[in-house]
Amino acid sequence: MARSIMEVAFLSAEKVEFDNVKLVKLFVGDEPDGKRDLGISILSMNVAEEALDEVWAACEGLDVLEPIRVTTEIERGSKNTGKFIVLHVEPVKAATAHAPKPNPAQQPAKPAGNQPEPAKAN
Repeated sequence: MARSIMEVAFLSAEKVEFDNVKLVKLFVGDEPDGKRDLGISILSMNVAEEALDEVWAACEGLDVLEPIRVTTEIERGSKNTGKFIVLHVEPVKAATAHAPKPNPAQQPAKPAGNQPEPAKAN
């Protein structure tokens, strides 16, 4: 199975429980193709059984159309189509907020003004 990470807009998450079966489905939006979709292209993906609670909890605080990063496995479906199975969801803003920021004190100082060119060896 192939693994993929994509950034898309969060639309909704749906939880269904019946006869001791628990399912979570994630609905996301992508750029419209202009032919079949105008406004937003809606995709739905099933959540892996081992990630149901984690993905549901991650989606609870999300706003509609908030950018999210989704990690999926792509399983082969019928007629060689791919089925995206969600493994992990995180908001894009949280992932970028934890990224280390460069410390200006550690960067080498750039000389100000005009500097002579270094001598060239012949």
